[in-house]
Amino acid sequence: MKTTTRTALATGLATAVAAALLTATAPAALAAAPDARHGGHQGLQAALDQAVTVNGLPGVTAEVRDHGSTWYGQSGTADLATGQKFEPQDRFRIGSTTKTFVATALLQLEAEGKLTLDDSVEQWLPGLVDGNGYDGSKITLRQLLNHTSGIANFAMDETVSKEFRGEAFLQHRFDRFTPRQLVGIGIGVKPSFAPGTSWEYSDTNYVLAALVVEQATGHSLAQEIADRFAKPLHLKSTYEPAADDTGIQGPHGRFYSKLGPFDAPTLPVYDVTELSPSWGYGSGDMISTVGDLSTFFQALLGGRLLPPAQMAEMVTMKDPKAGPTGWIPNSHYGLGIGSITLSCGEVWGMGGAINGSWSYTFGSRDGRHMMSTQVNGDWANGEAWGPVAVFTKELEAEFCGEGKK
Repeated sequence: MKTTTRTALATGLATAVAAALLTATAPAALAAAPDARHGGHQGLQAALDQAVTVNGLPGVTAEVRDHGSTWYGQSGTADLATGQKFEPQDRFRIGSTTKTFVATALLQLEAEGKLTLDDSVEQWLPGLVDGNGYDGSKITLRQLLNHTSGIANFAMDETVSKEFRGEAFLQHRFDRFTPRQLVGIGIGVKPSFAPGTSWEYSDTNYVLAALVVEQATGHSLAQEIADRFAKPLHLKSTYEPAADDTGIQGPHGRFYSKLGPFDAPTLPVYDVTELSPSWGYGSGDMISTVGDLSTFFQALLGGRLLPPAQMAEMVTMKDPKAGPTGWIPNSHYGLGIGSITLSCGEVWGMGGAINGSWSYTFGSRDGRHMMSTQVNGDWANGEAWGPVAVFTKELEAEFCGEGKK
């Protein structure tokens, strides 16, 4: 993974790593975990503790849903200044898990007959993707969702990376962008490849997808997220923030960054709780909780949000390792959803990263056994992949250890 990915825009972090979620076409089924009331989860709790004591993270929290029972665990602190502990209702920025909500909304619109994934970007956003080697009439909505459009990632633009890498982030963290400005930055870079010929993760794809949701509905993305998911699923802590809302509404801890490599134990730690969410419009700006994310993914994987035809489209996977930039080992990507191959089988869901806040929500293909976890730091001492390595240990402990029958 490129160094710029680690410290570029908030969504740039999600870009190459914590979205690390991806999924295979015919995964092995995971065994269901035992009822949490019967004990267990010691292995998962040990992994949470290790994230703090060994990897040096401020804190980590996790919730497990298993066939009707719920377990919650934590370690470390939500606030380095006060020592405050995490609470299940604590909110955090979910990074690229935003993409799953946007993809689901677009697929719902297809099911409603308002668009098709074979529609072109030009059809819905005339003239927006044009020039510098781009032709929006040759890029489909499906190619946006599965990252095969070839559109460059605005978060990796050289100028943007320079302004948001390292300590420069502290001076630019409140800079605001409109969605169309983000698209302009993306297409200011030549296409990575011809549409449909390869794979490359690009936040610009989901800025465009979110704009299509707004164009097709006549409503803001925030309203569509609320009406389609937050209200019907009673996700009381999940929302798309306004562009000028630099804080987090409701209960939350603090979020920290070293503004550098994931595995550098000696770098100083900065509080980056407040920042502009406008960087992540449609691609990495939403706010939620571990409980709300579990509820959303249980509904999605359980078939309650999409008809079978659209769900089949969502889980039609691409192999990111075939792309020019590669991807996280043992993972695949569909339409805003992915899977990770563990030692005992496949888990499905999504992950996200933004400065100071990384999270994963993955589970069984039917959604009955889910784990949602979050850390309030964007590093992990001794781990080149940072929090991704921490999350992988948690998943192995829950789904392949005690949680495996």
